[in-house]
Amino acid sequence: MKYNCKKLSVLFAAVMMFVLACPVTILAAAEEEAGTPAVYATFWSLIPPVVAIVLALITKEVYSSLFLGILVGALLYSGGNFEGTVNHIFSGGMISVLSSGSNVGILVFLVILGTMVCLMNRAGGSAAFGRWAGKHIKTRVGAELATILLGVLIFIDDYFNCLTVGSVMRPITDQHNVSRAKLAYLIDATAAPVCIIAPISSWAAAVSGFVPGEDGMSVFVRAIPYNYYALLTIVMMVSMVLMKEEFGAMGVHESNALKGDLFTTAARPYASGEGDGPVNPRGKVMDLLIPIISLVICCVIGMIYTGGFFSGTDFVTAFSQSDASVGLVLGSFFGLVITILLYMVRRVLSFRDCMACIPEGFKSMVPAILILTFAWTLKSMTDSLGAAEFVAEMVKSSAEGLVNMLPAIIFLVACFLAFATGTSWGTFGILIPIVVHVFENTPGDLMIISISACMAGAVCGDHCSPISDTTIMASAGAQCDHVNHVSTQLPYAIVAAVVSFVTYIFAGFIQSPLCLIIGVALMMGAMCVVKMKFSDLKTE
Repeated sequence: MKYNCKKLSVLFAAVMMFVLACPVTILAAAEEEAGTPAVYATFWSLIPPVVAIVLALITKEVYSSLFLGILVGALLYSGGNFEGTVNHIFSGGMISVLSSGSNVGILVFLVILGTMVCLMNRAGGSAAFGRWAGKHIKTRVGAELATILLGVLIFIDDYFNCLTVGSVMRPITDQHNVSRAKLAYLIDATAAPVCIIAPISSWAAAVSGFVPGEDGMSVFVRAIPYNYYALLTIVMMVSMVLMKEEFGAMGVHESNALKGDLFTTAARPYASGEGDGPVNPRGKVMDLLIPIISLVICCVIGMIYTGGFFSGTDFVTAFSQSDASVGLVLGSFFGLVITILLYMVRRVLSFRDCMACIPEGFKSMVPAILILTFAWTLKSMTDSLGAAEFVAEMVKSSAEGLVNMLPAIIFLVACFLAFATGTSWGTFGILIPIVVHVFENTPGDLMIISISACMAGAVCGDHCSPISDTTIMASAGAQCDHVNHVSTQLPYAIVAAVVSFVTYIFAGFIQSPLCLIIGVALMMGAMCVVKMKFSDLKTE
């Protein structure tokens, strides 16, 4: 079977190359002198992410799939020219994205978080917390609900949420035989969905900055009751845990986890970061809690510092205009320093042991760093081909008719754009200004509903996309194979998306926050159908 899968991936890649090479060669002659490719802002601009996503789902191998998507994008951009293709992959792609300050900041944040996790493990804090939790959390449902609660409480930033919740709850969910795929889903479903409805978060800051001519924070708060995908995802997640029901690939993973296999597949991409070095038996729960609390406080301070809070700006404004990437790096650095000093003062780790955790922490995050680098490079390929402009023009052309249906249409467009590009924030930046322009003179709450539909669709597409940085972070936080996380989460995300789409149809005509009640009722109905149809996958 493995041999056939490899043959299929090679055959699929060859066919795609052949199909793409024909129009590229023809269109290359029409390429403008200014350097804009002939396929700019056309349907072809969406082909690279489609190739990467389809190959990843077919082959279950993410690195080569992402690279093939990058290669297809570079071929389209250069018109099939060999030198231009190579230059665009590296100079216009990998080197460019790794030269971005915000991207490098995220990578540094990842390394520091990996180091802190290694430190907490070596100091015995994680083991001590596991022992404490073992006395207080008695069931699988309790372990999953505790994961959800912690994810909701850490609403500052989705990256921070994914890695922190994963490092704290992974030993507990392992103890209660919760699959790594289910843990990754719980982390992902309480990262972006919670951040997008939390007024004090890096996501609220980003959305506020994308609303031209309006009070961004006020618009964000008014849009919360209409953010159906985020709210219904939380309802669905809690319902599935309480009903002890799973469906799709997740049912297989959970069934195997009950038998002791937390991974189901042979892939263990983060295994090198586990069990690295001796664990101090004198570790206490405080050796986990103090570093985590310090990290949260320092990250909040770091974010408001970058927003000018200590220069006289009020807290809310400072948070809304903060640089999340820089703030998280500053906060995590000081959190790391506090952690090292704590362990040295308590004599649970020596200075040499603390320093040995730095390369180990880096090593544990290599898979996430590689996937992020490839995903960012693929996004730069789609940007250079004008994918954003193509989708924006589609939205503008459809805005003249079916006004009441537009929230549902915008939700679908945002889903597709975020899925293809792997970025929620980029989707906000493209679609929200268009929505504001279309509805600026429209009475009622249609503009607010449509902005919320844009945000909800972006989060939905982000959840479904294998090249999304948040999805990659959730895989890293749960130490779950990335493709396993994507394939098990996809059916859940699709159910929430379908219910959200139907709810936006109602909202477009009724234009009332009470439509959320309709959405919750539809979701509970969908859960009842799942319970009846998949009762054989019930987990105890």
